[in-house]
Amino acid sequence: MTAIVDYGVGNLFSLKCSFEAIGENAEVTSDPGRIREARRVILPGVGAFADAAEKLRASGLDAVLRETAEAGKPLMGICLGMQLLFGKSLEYGEHEGLGLLRGTVRPIRDILDERGADPERKLKIPQMGWNALRLRRNSPLFRYIREGEYVYFVHSYAADGCGDSLLADTEYGAPLTACVGEGNVMGCQFHPEKSGSVGLRLLKAFCEMGE
Repeated sequence: MTAIVDYGVGNLFSLKCSFEAIGENAEVTSDPGRIREARRVILPGVGAFADAAEKLRASGLDAVLRETAEAGKPLMGICLGMQLLFGKSLEYGEHEGLGLLRGTVRPIRDILDERGADPERKLKIPQMGWNALRLRRNSPLFRYIREGEYVYFVHSYAADGCGDSLLADTEYGAPLTACVGEGNVMGCQFHPEKSGSVGLRLLKAFCEMGE
């Protein structure tokens, strides 16, 4: 069983439907016991980092997620859920994350400016729409995905300074982190549940990790 963590933020219904589409059993739950029993765990998320991080702490699910990571179970964050896996975010201040991955969540605009993005392009923030994946490292997540396939993004902040945990990026005036992973902990900035067959294939590969 895959546990989809319900902590008050996230596109839970669409995500559960995606697992049903690939024939996998997924349960939306906020019960620490059910999360601990799961073979693998998904941390979804939409909205503001500080609010989501506080909801995790208030519910005690931050500790459960750290236990999941330490136990070696596959743990994947999606969109804001991926950002929460990092040590901190600079979204309207500085806020502490779970500290499971190296890197810092920063405004896309700052990253683009630092990397010399062409100001004449007037790139819109948030980055919203379909962008191609550039696979930077081998990962079991990419078992059924090819270089250059398109996935769906909606975000104004991106992980930076990920080092060897960077698995894939996408070009949006400059490279932006798309997928990260260290051992059993991984995340994707894009939404697999909104990314058609590519997203379903990624979720299928994730489910095979916990077998």
